[in-house]
Amino acid sequence: MSASRLQQLKSQILPDNKLTAMAGSPSPLTTHVLNTAMGVPGSNMALSLYQQDPSTNTWNLITTGTTNDDGRCPGLIAKESFTSGVYKMHFETAQYWASLGETCFYPYVEIVFTINDPGQKYHIPLLLSRFSYSTYRGS
Repeated sequence: MSASRLQQLKSQILPDNKLTAMAGSPSPLTTHVLNTAMGVPGSNMALSLYQQDPSTNTWNLITTGTTNDDGRCPGLIAKESFTSGVYKMHFETAQYWASLGETCFYPYVEIVFTINDPGQKYHIPLLLSRFSYSTYRGS
């Protein structure tokens, strides 16, 4: 098979932007949204990541993103930027449920957590239905 044909196949199987994201170092902070009411990943949910300023207690926006088809949002924060402190993930649940033609009780979910050792990996799942949610520190 010719090199140009292999390159063409590679670009159809794995677009360049996916290659770049996968080539970089993985985020030390990950999340996974699961729609437990329907038994599917919570895809296309907007979320924001904040870090609290310890001197003023104000929240500083680090990044925004949208969950992918698997309910994950890769690349939340670079390892170099991940420091000890208090963080918050804000999930736009009302918009998510509205996109499915549903209403919900919680218009958004905020998960606040403390990072003491930024050298570790932290996983923050969100298990979600229209009237409840749960979270835990995953691995």
